[in-house]
Amino acid sequence: MSYPSSLPADFRSALASLRSAHTRSELNLSEVPAPARLAPYGVALGAEVIVDGEELATGRFILLHDPHGSALWGGTFRIVSYIRAQLEDDIGNDSLLGNVVWALFVEALEAQGAHYTNAGGTATRILSESYGALATRPDTVDIELRASWTPSEASVNTHLEAWANIVCTFAGLPPVSDGVTPLPRRRHDTGR
Repeated sequence: MSYPSSLPADFRSALASLRSAHTRSELNLSEVPAPARLAPYGVALGAEVIVDGEELATGRFILLHDPHGSALWGGTFRIVSYIRAQLEDDIGNDSLLGNVVWALFVEALEAQGAHYTNAGGTATRILSESYGALATRPDTVDIELRASWTPSEASVNTHLEAWANIVCTFAGLPPVSDGVTPLPRRRHDTGR
């Protein structure tokens, strides 16, 4: 695939590396509009893990590029990501969940060999309770991970692969490598 010559060479190289990334078949990736005001150049991918017709996790992976660099980023590229999945109540209510989620994120980057700096983020547990006309809906607990980091080079395929693995872990899919434990899949209990 060719890219417009008006794009900076580093960004064209990064786009090519994203297209060479290998992700699990359960993960559906598609290009979505990138935020226009965060950087001069950007690309965004939306992700869904759907198994047996059920959406288990969603996310966004955004690669930003500023050829002049950013002191805040500590480089010319920045990856911004978001992942959300519904969890079992007992897992979702664990006070250590945020620590576990962040550790899984860092371990995924390291396991994939994705070199980075300036990582930061938040892990948020969301309890949804329904009332009134919606009172028959079961309570749910969701986890959200918002993270950003600066890749050390324009070859970012390992970053996308690591992030994709985390999305699948959030969905409760079995690990594809030794030493990684998935979060349990949510129950299909509608009669709580």
